[in-house]
Amino acid sequence: MSLEFHIEITDDDMPVFVEALSRAELRAAGKSAQQVLAEATKTFNDSKTHKMPEFVRSRLATVEALIAMAGDVGWALGEDDRNRIISALTYFADPEDLIPDNVPVLGFLDDAIMIEVVQRVLQPELEAYGDFCSFRNIESEHRGIDPATIGREEWLEERRAELQMRMRNRRSKYAPSGNWTPQFKFT
Repeated sequence: MSLEFHIEITDDDMPVFVEALSRAELRAAGKSAQQVLAEATKTFNDSKTHKMPEFVRSRLATVEALIAMAGDVGWALGEDDRNRIISALTYFADPEDLIPDNVPVLGFLDDAIMIEVVQRVLQPELEAYGDFCSFRNIESEHRGIDPATIGREEWLEERRAELQMRMRNRRSKYAPSGNWTPQFKFT
């Protein structure tokens, strides 16, 4: 027999999580980004051995993506963006969060809720990184090269070309009747 619970976190509840994240950041003060990443990676790897509800387990993929994104040299996150990711991971890396991680079944429940909050805030970053990873995998397979050798610049160039092709293809849909062409070439 399984039980199903629904938890609604409202805007009124958010200060509790913002405060908990701030406490985790304070405990992480003095640590390098690499140390926080290493601790988040260790917690992530350790979490795989814990018995936990599917609600919690399903959110761990977001943590894995955040860890990968922060450490991906090819993605080349700017300092501010990387700091946002590292800051989000401080809570997950902190064993002294709202519910200690070693509490059976429930230890990662607070982490799952925080992951859900962070995922919504960092959705643009997660989507862009997912697109980049898909492109890199396809492109590396197509070229027969190691995915690690394909960086953000190639992805951006490919994305720009793709968007411009889409723009040209849509031209006929939005153009007035007849095919207008400029009379002059500008330099």
